[in-house]
Amino acid sequence: MTTQRTARLTALLALPVALALSGAAAAPAAAEDKAYQINLEQLNDSQGKGTAMLSLNGNQLTVKIESEGLVPGQPHAQHIHGSTDGHDFQCPDASADTDGDGIINNTEATVHYGDINISLTTDGDTGPDSGLAVDRMPKADAQGKLSYERTIPVSQDVVDHIKDLHVVQHGIDPNGNNKYDFGAGKSELDPKLPQEATAPAVCGVVEGAAVGSIPVGGVETGGATAESNEIPWALAGAGGLAFAAIAGALVLNRRRRATASVEPSGRSAA
Repeated sequence: MTTQRTARLTALLALPVALALSGAAAAPAAAEDKAYQINLEQLNDSQGKGTAMLSLNGNQLTVKIESEGLVPGQPHAQHIHGSTDGHDFQCPDASADTDGDGIINNTEATVHYGDINISLTTDGDTGPDSGLAVDRMPKADAQGKLSYERTIPVSQDVVDHIKDLHVVQHGIDPNGNNKYDFGAGKSELDPKLPQEATAPAVCGVVEGAAVGSIPVGGVETGGATAESNEIPWALAGAGGLAFAAIAGALVLNRRRRATASVEPSGRSAA
């Protein structure tokens, strides 16, 4: 009787171990999803603004952009600019207008936010060569609002350096006629295009730590490094339950053995 009761109690005490360990095993899968917020702010007095969200799931990058104040009904070339070799690019300020013509053109801005890494087209190729694929870029609606979403396979370099990259949308309307014209001259990138079509309108860099992801190290969270000896809370909780259950079972067995050793001969322990 004693052996059977001990076995049943030990099994019950071990149940939290299985539950805790199964929860701990599921934690790494949740950690794979990482999301980063970018606030888009105007360049060239465009009056544009917006928010972009970059979400990584393995090597799949989902880009969502909601912006407004853009040139109504016009396509807006948009890209992820920056470096995957650790160079710290940023969005330019007014001082980037080195030729003093009143407009920060893309060549002047690239010094600050880096070359095109990904072209945020609506379909087809997303490489740098599609940077001026205006026919595959999203258009703002009649109110100057633009919504965009696309999931793109990216290289491991992009995954590793996603926080060093920036979102830029192009297309301005300095003369306020709601279209691109050559009032500001030709684009330095393609003389067939007006400057207004390729000059940057909004730019944004990754803000702070990851949004909606599990902290995994000092660089991303400001906390302990990946080599820290601290135990993550999820694992500590699982380990604590496991330790308590196992310790409880061991104590119970000790007590049962001690009781059995002092029972009079011919009587069984209850």
